[in-house]
Amino acid sequence: MIKVSRIAHAAFETPDLSAQVDHYTRVMGLTLVDRDSEAAYLSAGADHHTVVLRAGGGAACHALGFQLPAGTDLGDYQRQIEAHGIKTRRLSDSQPAIADLLAFEDSKGTRVEVFARAEPAGVPVGRQPGIAPNKLGHVAFNAVDLNAAVKFYCDVLGFKVSDWMGDFFAFLRCGADHHTINLVSGKANKMHHIAFELRDWTHIRDACDHLAHDRIALVWGPVRHGIGHNISTYHRNADGQIIELFCELDRVNESLDIYEPRLTHQTFPQGGQTWEDVLLAANMWGSPPPEGFLD
Repeated sequence: MIKVSRIAHAAFETPDLSAQVDHYTRVMGLTLVDRDSEAAYLSAGADHHTVVLRAGGGAACHALGFQLPAGTDLGDYQRQIEAHGIKTRRLSDSQPAIADLLAFEDSKGTRVEVFARAEPAGVPVGRQPGIAPNKLGHVAFNAVDLNAAVKFYCDVLGFKVSDWMGDFFAFLRCGADHHTINLVSGKANKMHHIAFELRDWTHIRDACDHLAHDRIALVWGPVRHGIGHNISTYHRNADGQIIELFCELDRVNESLDIYEPRLTHQTFPQGGQTWEDVLLAANMWGSPPPEGFLD
């Protein structure tokens, strides 16, 4: 099975393109690397674009980009996807820096864009004004049919389940990071939050100070999640969508299927499990998420 290796970008529709570009550049510290009549492309540094913004009637995440292992034949991958009965489209030069990609929809209607090769933007990581994250870490979605969504990402894209919170919240990975896609049971199919990795706890602190200068309040945090053990804060962007900033996320030793040891772990070695203590899973430091946060 050909599996995706990492998440590369997320694409959004927004009713206020200028406000979103301002948030992702001036506040978040991404670099505007390309813009045309339809879209703005912003980079955190490692990829030509990390966030794509398009003008639309509402605020929504409509596409995710994933990269395949180097040297993968996209035709072979297309045949693998279509063997699941999924309709695909092969697109040439549909977005900057990606000459060839395969597009299809996941079980909840989000567009998936998969490619093997892309040209980098050449943007230095962490040197821009603003928060300047290392990379896009993960994207979380509410899903009406949670089990179908988990099955799609595992069976079709090759993800693995890292942990469950009860029976309503799944954390999935496609590389060494503990999670790349989060799926939580919800009343509608929609993005819950997008998450960016910061360098360390001092970077989290500086990011909070930077948000404070713009009077952007934290929705929740700082917290230490039990699942993944990352330190995180959450705030809303210009469209009201939740952005997570995190550091110290668990890394997985795939050959042993255990997590690299941390002082914050509950067991030694720490491995995947179903967390029944929901508060511990959500925040080891105690404060629960605000009411309605998960939906």
